[in-house]
Amino acid sequence: MTEGTKSHYEVIVIGAGVAGIYQIKRLVDLGVDALVLDAAADLGGTWYWNRYPGARFDSESYTYGYSFSKELLNEWHWKEKFSGQPENLRYLNYVADKFDLRRHMQFNCRVEAARFDEAHDLWRLKLDDGSELTCRFVIMAVGLLSAPTLPRLSGMDSFKGRSFHTHYWPHEPVEMTGKKVAVIGTGATGIQVIGEIADKVGELTVFQRRPNWSAPLNNSPISEQQMADIRSRYDEIFAACARTPGGFEHEPDRRGFYEASREERLALWDRLYDEPGFGIWLSNFREIFMDEAANAEISAYIADRIRRRVKNPAVAEKLIPLDHGFGVQRVPLETGYFEAYNRDNVHLVDISETPIERITETGLRTTARDYDFDIIVYATGFDAITGAFDQIDISGLGGEKLFEKWKDGPSTFLGMLVHGFPNLLMPTGPQSGSASTNFPRGIETGVNWCTGLLEYMWERGYTRADATCAAEQRWTAHVTKMYEIMLLRKAKSWFTGYNSNVAGHEEGKVRYFVYNGGAPKYVATISDVAAKGFEGIVLSSTERPAARSLAASG
Repeated sequence: MTEGTKSHYEVIVIGAGVAGIYQIKRLVDLGVDALVLDAAADLGGTWYWNRYPGARFDSESYTYGYSFSKELLNEWHWKEKFSGQPENLRYLNYVADKFDLRRHMQFNCRVEAARFDEAHDLWRLKLDDGSELTCRFVIMAVGLLSAPTLPRLSGMDSFKGRSFHTHYWPHEPVEMTGKKVAVIGTGATGIQVIGEIADKVGELTVFQRRPNWSAPLNNSPISEQQMADIRSRYDEIFAACARTPGGFEHEPDRRGFYEASREERLALWDRLYDEPGFGIWLSNFREIFMDEAANAEISAYIADRIRRRVKNPAVAEKLIPLDHGFGVQRVPLETGYFEAYNRDNVHLVDISETPIERITETGLRTTARDYDFDIIVYATGFDAITGAFDQIDISGLGGEKLFEKWKDGPSTFLGMLVHGFPNLLMPTGPQSGSASTNFPRGIETGVNWCTGLLEYMWERGYTRADATCAAEQRWTAHVTKMYEIMLLRKAKSWFTGYNSNVAGHEEGKVRYFVYNGGAPKYVATISDVAAKGFEGIVLSSTERPAARSLAASG
């Protein structure tokens, strides 16, 4: 540990990704005794781990970066409209070095267990090397998509070639020239990988269970002149992000779907499809998210665009989803993905028709035939949002386990606290506003609010903060109700907690993971809670046994 034998901190942040970096910056600025722990060998979170070909932002780069420092905004030049992983990792290292944050971080350090000590209002953390740290507050900055899941296939250890989940893509270059490569999975990651490697491998076979809707990224370089213009407009850019439901520049079309004629709708979609980024999803009519007929019409439009890009009609139909409509779950953005299937060296296997039976020494076996491969890539996603929490044995009041409490789905207050788990803060937790928004915009919101709560407590001498049961129940009920108006409630996606590779997360049980009210409404709600002295949270002190609650009624 960089601080020698020190074992107690006021705050320990778990995770040195985008959220953890900003959280430690806020704490250091306040002079708080704080430490960041991360299991990786260095900082960066998702941008440290995911080094697969094609990994990049689907947020406009200049809306993804931190907004807290004018100096940082003026110094950094984003090279592409949608920046790739190597540049993103350089950016996060630049931020950490600029503000001298690395000395507050400890790497190669996995937290195995966290137990709340009720007598002393402390968290006791057990690390994977057997050591223990204590702290007053734990801040979980563990990321939304940081617990990768492999398929449940027999024989995976028997394969003699190279195989890896995209999350664990090797740091050294993977030689693919002339190689036979399998990609299992066609979610957001698979779509990025396939589009990037199709023309670089000998032969590529894609194993698809369910197709995903996808739209063009339309990436481009950012010149010096363009970057200068962006710098001059940063206030305007971040203001736009703050007023849009998704935290992006893209604002919904304010016309009603049925107010616009069919011709006007098609003209809008033609324009948005060919523009960069999420416009086709987020600058669309709001009815596509809630109205079955409106969604069916946009889905038919996108399906026709796919048919125009894929030469083989039978392959095109297999790439068009039938089990959900366009935009009801997060839309992957792609570069050359559909065109990849026009290549002679790229083959699509529908494993809903011929399921994979097992991995073999030389490749894999479906119900139809054996395939030989040099490399197998598992693009099989993540145990989203709660998965990283479940990897830590977290015990709250009375020894209650967070894993057990959330077994059937998370319950939280504002997505940032959990009743019965005092002093455990989650700036980007389940049911917060971050999962359904441009992530760094949601991160800054959550980190600022959590830091504000800590400042409020330090100023008044409180040592414990615990959301009331009633406040948690109200928030969770509100989050659940917001799903009722959205078509995404029917989707088999991580927005609903679906993952066929995680026991208990298969189809049939919706988990209410995300807040669907939009960023402005979320920010207004949590700001109101803070303005009322953090109403809904019981604040108390070991020195002052009488608890103070601004939410005795709630």
